[in-house]
Amino acid sequence: MDRKLRIAVAQSTVPTDPGDRAALRAAGEEIRGLMRQAADAGARLLQLPEGALVYPDKRVMSSAGPGTVAASDWGRAAWEVLREEAEAIAGLAGQLGLWTVLGSIHPLTAPLRPHNSLYVISDTGRLVGRYDKRLLSNTESSFMYSPGSDPLVFTVDGIRFGTALCIEANFPELFEQYEQLDADVVLLSLMADDAPRALLAQAYAVLHCYWVGYAIPAQYSATAPSGLVAPGGRWIARCPGDGRPALAVADIDPDSTDPDIDVAVRLARPWRRSARAARPVDQAVLADPRSRTRTTF
Repeated sequence: MDRKLRIAVAQSTVPTDPGDRAALRAAGEEIRGLMRQAADAGARLLQLPEGALVYPDKRVMSSAGPGTVAASDWGRAAWEVLREEAEAIAGLAGQLGLWTVLGSIHPLTAPLRPHNSLYVISDTGRLVGRYDKRLLSNTESSFMYSPGSDPLVFTVDGIRFGTALCIEANFPELFEQYEQLDADVVLLSLMADDAPRALLAQAYAVLHCYWVGYAIPAQYSATAPSGLVAPGGRWIARCPGDGRPALAVADIDPDSTDPDIDVAVRLARPWRRSARAARPVDQAVLADPRSRTRTTF
């Protein structure tokens, strides 16, 4: 069965003030422009950065003023604008037939703090899932967000996608969990000016033999631009590192004959699973003093 899927990984201009209505509208318009470009390139799915509609700055949100980090004042967020822009993006996704993974903040019932989330919008324009960031930074957990509780896996054209956000790159168990959940691709969306996280994306691709989509804001692209990592750890598409909005477009092809992809997907991943599952214990070996004694040559 042919499971090839074309993906576009974006870097977009991420605003940091959820009360700045003009900036939120501009972000929505830029995202819709990238969606059209992705559709023109034949993409079936578009991945956007963490907080693509808005990633609130901790000092902008501080209830104690911009000079002090304190509990966030979520009353200053223009929630109605965020909802309108998200709905417009969903509507365009349906028109274009483009799955769209959109980073934004998701309000809960007051006085609960919102989630930091990825919305999964189908090619019919329907919101079919939401990933809420599970592991938060100290500032996020202390002053800003409510943590999520569950992984998210969804399927497009036979390809299974997992989702993760930013600082979660520092927690290998989340990426191992997605391997156990049979993800073919993990979409890692970030708001981080941090080159080592791009290295972690490559490492997880190698360790778990899946593709990793790496989406960051355009304003941080000079450090490590958005792109797609193949299961062998190779970047197969990257955006320019010039600080401007862009797309990296490539095919997810589990049947690829590229040596690194073929070996990782067809051989390494099944073998590693069986090695972990079996781990046979040979009682004769355990009883052998030459095995038990570790202080002789």
